[in-house]
Formats: sequence, structure tokens, C-alpha cells
Amino acid sequence: MDIVLYPDPRLRAQNAPVTTFDAELEANTRAMFALMYATAGVGLAAPQVGWNVRLMVYNPEGSTPNPPSEMVLCNPKIVWKSKEKEDGEEGCLSFPEIHGQVTRPLQIRVQAQSLTGEALEIELEGWEGRIFQHELDHLDGILFIDRMSPASKGLAKAALEDMIQIYKDQLASS
Repeated sequence: MDIVLYPDPRLRAQNAPVTTFDAELEANTRAMFALMYATAGVGLAAPQVGWNVRLMVYNPEGSTPNPPSEMVLCNPKIVWKSKEKEDGEEGCLSFPEIHGQVTRPLQIRVQAQSLTGEALEIELEGWEGRIFQHELDHLDGILFIDRMSPASKGLAKAALEDMIQIYKDQLASS
């Protein structure tokens, strides 16, 4: 399992709902957590590993494995968000070395299913809410560069163009 890098089309593809809650699903989420920790991430969406399903894993505590802080959410959706918003710097494992300012709602209410298919409703805010919203965007084919402030996009332009060229070069050589 590897991180899919921009501009790979799998990052923008439609993602199917999770319908089977079994040992394979659990094994894949364990592998996603291991990869997330190995790359010093706090969240990872299935499309970022080339698996186009509506599933995310995250741990707001960061790159130290801590099972009580680990979240696996299948088929998540936001059912309410606050009008109050906050700017914050974000990065993404699919965009190494690129960071930018993104505005997101401060609080959200989420419905999802657990790893076993159990229905969940949770309220998130702050750092955890930001992580969730970033990963949910991946499930909808939205990338954090789509939400960056104009100033951040301008600063990232050259690095993004480099990533596009590297991807084209890799396709040409394969």
C-alpha cells in the first residue's frame, strides 16, 4: 500500500459506499493506519491509497499509534455545520511539502458507520473537526488545494506544476 500523489486521477474519482464490513476491511484499515503513521500523517482517506471507497482513518494525536484515539469512519457525511468558520494551515500526504490556508466550519455533526457497520453520530470541532473535513473532501473528490486561499495557491503553484510534470514523466516511462 502506497500513498497516491497528485495529480493521479484516483484522487478525483467517485468513491463507492462501503457495503461489506469484514476482516478484509479491518485489515485494510490497519494497513492504512500503519502507512499514515509511517508518513507522519494524522488522517488518510481510502482514495489516497488507490482504494476508491468512502472510508477514512485518522488519529488527531498524530503519528504515535494510540488505539483509543484512532477513528475509522465508513460512509461518513456531515449533517450539520456551524456558521462560524476558522482559517488553518493544512497539508496532505498526497501533496508532500505543500501547505496552505484553508477555511472550514468550526463545528460539525457527522453520521457514519463504524468498522463493524454500526451507525454513529458524532460532533467534532477544532483540530479533529478539521482533520475529518479534510478527509471527507477526499471522499468527494475534493482536494485541499481546491479550498486553499488565493495567496496559498499562488505560493504552491510551482510545486504543483512540478508534481504534474513528475506524474506525466512517470506515465511516459511506464
